[in-house]
Amino acid sequence: MRQLALAAHVRENTGKGAARKLRQNNQLPAIFYGPATESIMLTVDYPELVRITKQGKGENVILDLEIKSDHGEETRKAMLKDLMVDPVNGAYLHADFYEISMDKEITVDIPVTLVNTPIGVTEEDGFLQHIRRDITVSCLPDSLIDSLDIDVSEMNIGDTVHIRDIAFPEGIRCAEEGHLTVAVVSAPGGGIEEEEEGLEEGIEEETAVSEEETAEESKEEKKGGER
Repeated sequence: MRQLALAAHVRENTGKGAARKLRQNNQLPAIFYGPATESIMLTVDYPELVRITKQGKGENVILDLEIKSDHGEETRKAMLKDLMVDPVNGAYLHADFYEISMDKEITVDIPVTLVNTPIGVTEEDGFLQHIRRDITVSCLPDSLIDSLDIDVSEMNIGDTVHIRDIAFPEGIRCAEEGHLTVAVVSAPGGGIEEEEEGLEEGIEEETAVSEEETAEESKEEKKGGER
């Protein structure tokens, strides 16, 4: 993934009124923080941040954050961790930048893109269901990708792509369970029923796990009482 540069300025004024004035001047309030870093209140240029997010194809953007203050300028490696968005007009309201180390793994959600049209759709009148649109992965920042492309052109009706079927790029490790479904080609009229069955199966699995955990906890409590 490309690493982009973004200028930021330390700000002193906080609160709704100050944030409103910043936005009126095409600036955006932001914060920079990390596991070994004290939080720093920042201001970034709104149009520049929009450009950055478009180039990075999402929020998983690695930045050289050029922080300017009265004491000078320093560059810190950061990720655009979160963007607060106005639900009405879609405008950015606030940005969170998280400090990272290039030699330590990060865990993020990457978008899943289904590429091409399945045989089961073009020749058998089925339809493609995109079940899981993001997958959680762990990797070094240099190995991070914008999206995970999955070719579904050979899928027939009834075929399913699970996480365990995906060949992840070198350096990227999936942090989710392999049995989870990413995409399925359903027969005409069968999608809703199959989806409901899948939800029921998922609920049953979660219930079984919960019951097992409760039973184990009960055993431990009894043992503790006997002591």
